[in-house]
Amino acid sequence: MNPLQKLQTLGQSPWQDNISRDQLVSGMLQDMVNDGDITGLTSNPTIFQQAISGSNDYDVTISKLSSMGFDAEDIFYALASEDIMQAADIFKPVYDSTGGTDGFVSLEVSPRLAMDTSETVSEAIELWGKVNRPNLMIKIPATIPGLEAITMAISAGINVNVTLIFSVERYSKVIDAYITGLEKRLDSGHDINNVNSVASFFISRIDTLVDARLDAMLLDDVDTDSMKGRTAIANANLAYNLFQNSISSKRWTHLQSKGANVQRPLWASTSTKDPKYSDVLYVESLIAENTVNTLPPGTMQAFKDHGNAIMGLEMGPEDAARHMEQLANIGISMEEISAKLETEGVVSFRDSYEQLLSVISERSKALNT
Repeated sequence: MNPLQKLQTLGQSPWQDNISRDQLVSGMLQDMVNDGDITGLTSNPTIFQQAISGSNDYDVTISKLSSMGFDAEDIFYALASEDIMQAADIFKPVYDSTGGTDGFVSLEVSPRLAMDTSETVSEAIELWGKVNRPNLMIKIPATIPGLEAITMAISAGINVNVTLIFSVERYSKVIDAYITGLEKRLDSGHDINNVNSVASFFISRIDTLVDARLDAMLLDDVDTDSMKGRTAIANANLAYNLFQNSISSKRWTHLQSKGANVQRPLWASTSTKDPKYSDVLYVESLIAENTVNTLPPGTMQAFKDHGNAIMGLEMGPEDAARHMEQLANIGISMEEISAKLETEGVVSFRDSYEQLLSVISERSKALNT
C-alpha cells in the first residue's frame, strides 16, 4: 500500500489538482484511478489555461466550433465540459463504490462572476445541466456574493466545491451557506441525500505571504524565524476544529438524520512554495478524517514516493490559536492577510481566464485562415 492509498484508510481522499486532454486520451488518468491512487479531481481556470495553451490537443474542436461562429468563452466551456465529462465517467466507479460520497470532478464558474450572485447561480445551473453527471461539483468562490450563490445552488440540488477560502471566519459562513441550502431544499420537499459539497481551504499561499511579513520584521525580542512555515497549518487546524464542532450541532444532526452528507474540508494549494520546506509539508501535516487533499501532480508524486501517511493534524487547536495570537501580538492581522489573498485569488483566476480566452481566440483565427 503506497502513501496515497494509505491516506484513504485514514479517512482522507487524495484528489488530483489537474486535468488535461492528454491525461484522458493516453489513459494516464484511468490508470491512476484503477491503481487506487486518487479518488477525485479538481480544475480551475489556470489549469485549463495551461492545458489548452500548452498543447494542440484541443485544436480540432477549436477549429470546428469557431467555424460555426462560437465565441472564445463558448468554445472554452465546450472544451472544458468534454474533459470534465470524460473525467467524471472515469471516476464514476469510485462514486458508486463509496455510495456517492467520493469520486467527484470539479468545474468552476467563470471568474468574471465572482462578485455577481445571480449570474453565478445561472451559470452553475447551466454547467450542471450541460455536463449532466451526478459526480460533478461546480466550483463557486467563497466571496460575499458567492455565499448566497452557494446556498441557492445547494438548494437546487447542485453539488458545490466552495473555493478560495482563506479565513476561519469566512469558512464559518460557508458552513452556514451549505446548511441553509440543505434546509431550504428539505423544506421544499426534495431529498438531500444526493447533494454533496467540499469547502476548499487554501494553504500554501498563506505561508508565502505571512513568511514574507515575518522576514521584513526586525524585532529583537521575538524569534520570527521559528514562526515561519506554521501559519497555514495553524489556520487549517482551526478550520478543522470548526468543522468538527459544526457536525455536532443540533442543526446539523437534524439534517444528517434526513440523509445529509457532510461538507468535507478540502486542503487546496498544497504544493510547497518555499524550497526550505519539505515538498510534502502540506500533505503530511494535514491528515485528518473526513477531509480531502487536492494535490498538484508534482506534490502527488512526491507524496507517493516518500510521504508518511500518519493520522493526526500537526497542531491541536490550542497550539494553533497560540500561534495566531503570537502573530497578532507583533502586528500581523490574519483578517488583513485573508482579505488580501482572497482579492489576489479572484484577480489571479480572472487573469488566467482572460489569457485562456485570448489563446482560444488567437488559435481560432490561426486554424481558420
